[in-house]
Amino acid sequence: MAGLISLVRIIDAINDVLGRAISWLTLLMVLVQFAVVVMRYVFGLSSIYMQESIVYMHAIVFLTAAGYTLLHDGHVRVDIFYGSASERTRAKINLIGVIVLLWPMTVTTLLASWGYVLASWKVFEVSPEGTGLPLIFFLKTFIWVFAVVLLLQGISLAIHSLAVLRGIEATSTPGSEEEHAL
Repeated sequence: MAGLISLVRIIDAINDVLGRAISWLTLLMVLVQFAVVVMRYVFGLSSIYMQESIVYMHAIVFLTAAGYTLLHDGHVRVDIFYGSASERTRAKINLIGVIVLLWPMTVTTLLASWGYVLASWKVFEVSPEGTGLPLIFFLKTFIWVFAVVLLLQGISLAIHSLAVLRGIEATSTPGSEEEHAL
């Protein structure tokens, strides 16, 4: 189990660092959006480049921070049963959810997007707008980032859940503020 504990710590650390780092992009996104509004309504100017950059930043934040959100138990779930459940029941729900829903979704996302992303890279796909960002191929790569960070965090969540079920850990939520035995 020591090897799994090390793996869990690495996965959790990667997603935590990624999430914290990418969160700064939200500040930049707000500032660019503010600049776009001021340019348009005060100066009568517009920039497709800037407008597209906001969409890019939003997509990158959403896709990259998905693992961080799962690490810190921020994904939406139906709390009718989960909220009042014991830690062992939560661990069972988390483990089943990872195996039945999360992993199949992430693997399907990777497989379904493989050709889509590679085709974009093959031609270095650019914006259909003449003055737009020439980086659509780069943006589409974040579909893979999304799937990989969720897949990895699913491994961590599954191991945390198994640790709770075996009595090694107190909580199955890896990013909770409580101390873990791991």
